[in-house]
Amino acid sequence: MSALLDGRVAFVTGAARGQGRSHAVRLAREGASIIAIDIAGPAAEANTYPPATADDLAETVRLVEAEGGSIIARIADVRDPDALAGVLAEAVPEFGDRLDVVVANAGICNWGRFWEMPDEQWLTLVDVNLNGVWRTMKAAVPQMIKAGNGGSIITVSSVAGIKSLPGQAHYSAAKHGVVGLTKSAAIELGEYGIRVNSIHPWGVATPMAEDPTTATMLTEHPSYVMSFGSVLPAVPLAEPGDISDAVVYLASDLSRAVTGTQLTLDMGATKV
Repeated sequence: MSALLDGRVAFVTGAARGQGRSHAVRLAREGASIIAIDIAGPAAEANTYPPATADDLAETVRLVEAEGGSIIARIADVRDPDALAGVLAEAVPEFGDRLDVVVANAGICNWGRFWEMPDEQWLTLVDVNLNGVWRTMKAAVPQMIKAGNGGSIITVSSVAGIKSLPGQAHYSAAKHGVVGLTKSAAIELGEYGIRVNSIHPWGVATPMAEDPTTATMLTEHPSYVMSFGSVLPAVPLAEPGDISDAVVYLASDLSRAVTGTQLTLDMGATKV
């Protein structure tokens, strides 16, 4: 029985650990060759959780290869369009001049009330979480069109891309922006057989979810807690693999009729 993605090539950003690593490994398990990037270092001064490292990215390579997959992994920042273009110019020919799947996963998270944020904090987060998705797609789409195989782009938004969250106005604005970009891209790329969809995780068990500032913000502003609900108390946090299940679905022909949609993976958090 053939795997869902045999012969296809997937580009995953933010692949050193967490959700990005999980997506790379799962796509490889389904037969895809992987192009992976990560900044593998500090991304923003305002972040209060540890950054990914080059060793983390090397572990992603090891795990993909353990699945029998092929991978080209490079350190690159989604804020650097030349780096993105360079990685794809190197890797796509190595994998048969095709690019079928893009998972625009790279992102950061930090906290603050919007009027108290330094400009640098707001601008940096938006540059990574929204502009980085645009730059990723801008670099990848010409390769996909040239290959002529159609394909699937999966943008990683958030619950905050559907309902705004207090203490995270910049994050909410960026993740809402990802939805608008996704919808426009779905319309523009439909004629090439390229589908574009956004996914919307809630809390996921990754290093980002261990950010100590989360508890500080909610303790200092208890009225904010009402915005952070869930209707599945038995699943307080999703596992990265839960999100990868959706990525595989959207990457494969199982979702061939799905484009321009927002897929929530949120334990019901957008409903409360």
